Amino acid sequence: MTDRLTRSDARDNRARILDAARAVFSEEGLAAPMREVARHADVGPATLYRHFPTKRDLIGATYAEQRRACRALVRDALADPDPWRGLRRLIEDICELHARSRGFADAFMTAFPEADDFVEERQRTLRAVEDLARRAQRSGHLRSGFVVDDLMLMLMAHQGIQDAPPETRLTASRRFAAYMLEAFRAHPETQTPTPLPPPPRLCPTHPPRPDR
Repeated sequence: MTDRLTRSDARDNRARILDAARAVFSEEGLAAPMREVARHADVGPATLYRHFPTKRDLIGATYAEQRRACRALVRDALADPDPWRGLRRLIEDICELHARSRGFADAFMTAFPEADDFVEERQRTLRAVEDLARRAQRSGHLRSGFVVDDLMLMLMAHQGIQDAPPETRLTASRRFAAYMLEAFRAHPETQTPTPLPPPPRLCPTHPPRPDR
């Protein structure tokens, strides 16, 4: 009975630490100290380090679900028979993943040495974008000048959305992605514009007008 209780307590502590890490890293990024995660989880540093000896271990476990989601997004995009639709959906979904968590965005962009495990994830995504881009360019839907570095440039700019109020980040991310995809399209001036998602409320003293 005692062993079962001990194992149950350990599972509960681990779950609380991961919940705390997701909350702390999502708001503060990966620069947040381990002690802040321990404080948020209401456990002592010794308990935290017993479960996660290094910050790298903690980051890997915290974002295991997002990494699985990223792999699924890449797989689905590559399987889409319409390469432009697959590329567009992949970019939209990656932006949404990043908007939901500053920590995951930091890890994906390898802004910190503790995020080295995410390099493989990023490379897999970039290879998928490269493959989809070539196919979308051959189909005539993606502008010929697009290169995979443009995705990284876009995501670097997209990280600025983390400075927006939490309640507006997803809306801002979707609007930003829509503008970027419009810029990536081949000959957008000759095509019917895709309707934009609703604008975020970033200037409360000047409410946005509805799109015409």
